[in-house]
Amino acid sequence: MSFIDDLKWRGMIHDITPGTEEQLAKEMTSAYVGIDPTADSLHIGHLVSIMILKHFQMAGHKPFALVGGATGMVGDPSGKSQERNLLDVETLNHNKEAIKKQLSKFLDFDSDAPNHAELVDNYDWMKDITFIDFIRTIGKHITVNYMMSKDSVKKRFADDSREGMSFTEFSYQLMQGYDFYWLRKNRNVKLQMGGADQWGNITTGTELIRRIDGQEAEAFGLTCPLIKKADGTKFGKTEKGNVWLDARYTTPYEFYQFWINTSDEDAERYIKIYTMLTREEIEALIAKHREDPGRRLLQGELAKRITIMVHGEDAYNQAIAASQILFGKGTKEQLLSLDEQSFLAVFAGVPQYSISAAELKNGIGILDLLAEKSKCFPSKSECRRSIKENAVSINQEKISDADLVLNDTYLLDGKYILVKKGKKNWFILKAE
Repeated sequence: MSFIDDLKWRGMIHDITPGTEEQLAKEMTSAYVGIDPTADSLHIGHLVSIMILKHFQMAGHKPFALVGGATGMVGDPSGKSQERNLLDVETLNHNKEAIKKQLSKFLDFDSDAPNHAELVDNYDWMKDITFIDFIRTIGKHITVNYMMSKDSVKKRFADDSREGMSFTEFSYQLMQGYDFYWLRKNRNVKLQMGGADQWGNITTGTELIRRIDGQEAEAFGLTCPLIKKADGTKFGKTEKGNVWLDARYTTPYEFYQFWINTSDEDAERYIKIYTMLTREEIEALIAKHREDPGRRLLQGELAKRITIMVHGEDAYNQAIAASQILFGKGTKEQLLSLDEQSFLAVFAGVPQYSISAAELKNGIGILDLLAEKSKCFPSKSECRRSIKENAVSINQEKISDADLVLNDTYLLDGKYILVKKGKKNWFILKAE
């Protein structure tokens, strides 16, 4: 399939300007997606546009990722009810470097192929333009009426309860339009891609190009749908907020769990969008999944592919180990393989008790440890009875000796002891 046909089958096209498909069939074409560096990590809401860039490069075209150092200072009003806080240059530069590192997991920036990806920053061409130059040479080509007709602007004025829009934000679409004009003129970029909420900004760019360079100037736009869950709720949000690509904000285990817990209906859509599997492979997986939905084959393959793509195979294996431990199937070896971040993510919300590291070094009897030094059991007698019934585990190993003495060799990461009582009750003892 062609790039466009493949995206259509995957459900990744929302709007497309006339002539785009013909342009892509004619020659290797350069296209860009813009990302404002408002944080030092991308989240999964960015992934559709990034996957489109990846498909674009795989189809033989040249992708540009534009990190908006300049527009990031202004803030895109699209889909926003309030004006963003403006970031300083130091923060923007830090965010830009972090984002490039994440993008390199999806795009080939380093090869000598003619379609290797490039990262550009609109601050580089915006920083030396004076306000007077900009409004004289660029602003005169786009009318206020045209800018007011865009949904991103109209929605902000339609609701009386909203704060309106500053001139700073109002100028955003003109700045983004100028990005497209500059990239086309200087880097031969003929296509801009992005989320459906960017359609107004993208078409401002194509309009600006044609008003400056003539109606025959080649400039195209393509947007992908904003993904929602099957029940209509927002995609990519959890109780903790966004699902981030950076493990500091969303651990690989939490990232894996987000995908493994998707509904059957969502998994059938997501595996087309968020993996590079072929149509034949995906259709075979869907058919096999429908034969026995309880095995959750589709969710498992989706979670595996995207976790490896973002975090690597080792992190995926740790996520699997963590899942098995939490649901009672994991081994001591799997527990020992977890890093501290994954361990704490798996057992977030589990009761924790502080114990003395000095006392533990000298040895503490298990009954004292679980019933007096902590409150895992209300009494020594109940703890003894549970051990006799084979219902107590320390670090994923069943305990059969009520006279067992534990010391600091039992610590995980030199800090923790994991206690399991019965089938579902977990406790963490932290040596301090």
